[in-house]
Amino acid sequence: MSIKTKIAAVALATLAVTGSIVSTASQAEAKPFGWGWGVGAGIATAAIVGTAIAASNQPYYYGYHRCGWQPSYNAFGQYVGSVRVCY
Repeated sequence: MSIKTKIAAVALATLAVTGSIVSTASQAEAKPFGWGWGVGAGIATAAIVGTAIAASNQPYYYGYHRCGWQPSYNAFGQYVGSVRVCY
């Protein structure tokens, strides 16, 4: 998991926890729609943006290959050269 994906996941989780705390901290009463639509739109936007960021990243192993030279031998056990090998 890349750092961008982790940041997006933490931001989304923080937004969800904050929204749940705000929604349960007040008394239940009937009132017209206020900023509730804004919070809902913010959560939906955060989910969409977080998904887009996570989908646009390269896999975590992209660009981080451990490569080296390994000796190569023929069928008779004679050294024929080195071959680059990436793990």
